[in-house]
Amino acid sequence: MTKPPTSPRPPDDRAPSFELIEAAAAAWLSLRDRGMSHAETTEFVRWLQQDPQHATVFAELDAVWQDFDRLGAAPTATLATSGTSAPDADLLAPRTRSRHHRMLTWATVTCGAAAAVALLVLAASSLRPPRHTAETAVGAFQKFDLPDGSVAQLNTDSAIDAAFTATERRIRLVRGEVFFTVTKDPSRPFIVTSGPVAVRAVGTAFNVRQRADATIVLVTEGRVRVDDAHAGHSLLPATSASAAPATETPLLVAGERATVLLSSTSSASIIAPAPATTATVEQLAAPAAQRALAWQERRLEFDAVPLAEVAREFNRYNRQQLVIADTPLAAKRFSGIFRADGYESLVRLLETDFAVTATRTDRVIVLRSGR
Repeated sequence: MTKPPTSPRPPDDRAPSFELIEAAAAAWLSLRDRGMSHAETTEFVRWLQQDPQHATVFAELDAVWQDFDRLGAAPTATLATSGTSAPDADLLAPRTRSRHHRMLTWATVTCGAAAAVALLVLAASSLRPPRHTAETAVGAFQKFDLPDGSVAQLNTDSAIDAAFTATERRIRLVRGEVFFTVTKDPSRPFIVTSGPVAVRAVGTAFNVRQRADATIVLVTEGRVRVDDAHAGHSLLPATSASAAPATETPLLVAGERATVLLSSTSSASIIAPAPATTATVEQLAAPAAQRALAWQERRLEFDAVPLAEVAREFNRYNRQQLVIADTPLAAKRFSGIFRADGYESLVRLLETDFAVTATRTDRVIVLRSGR
């Protein structure tokens, strides 16, 4: 933002400080023509109200600029009508006191109009729906109460941005993973967007996890729509367990998990992310669903999972990162239940029971198969 011009209050005899007022008025005139921001408009109104002479000088300068515009247009207009380029005598006439009196009146109007503009800007800002944000650091968890009574539980390194209106409740998952328990309100759908994916619900409970290559939605209660956030069509296949007649939109129901992969396209960017593809849907048994949501109890549960995936999960919750140095070890499958911050327990288990060698540095633990 351009720094607003300022000037000291001049004495009544229009002493040399009058030039400072004139310079400030010229700067404000330039800002006005360029277009003022909300902060600049507020500061301009404040400057006008500091001294009646501020408004007077500003009005005089503005009138001069308008006269210059008319002079520039006069030859063309005159030639078009009379074939001569004689200047407009009224424009070249000397200033009179009556004109100065009109300036004072105009200045009062200008001050009032500027104040009205500022009030309109403030009113427009107040009409925007209030935003509610929450985020967690690596290894942290947070339960966040939303204004409608719904609850968002944020997993490690997660962030949301919410805006509620009279017609809808909209949440943007900025990053990470969040479990939503939604208060039922049929008149205001609850919409969670994660990149190109929009999850739409009324009253239900579901989990949304955002990865670099996919968005994963798990429903534990009720049912939700999973749509393309831009095109609006459903991303669920018609063969999901909730599929009704072909004329109805497929829904993801309790116990189902949808994985929406992102298309790999060279045109994808931060501004225009890769589009979503059709989701794959799987029915989870109760134990599998409990494992997927064990993070709510600060636990990580694995059932015959490759060590590479185990390490990735631990790395989400800890700044000390696990690195697997050889491919065969990364592919070996492991099961177990650990605290989310219990990477040391995992490393000791691998060292003692699976002949894994661990090399520690300040931020990294490198894992290798024992020789």
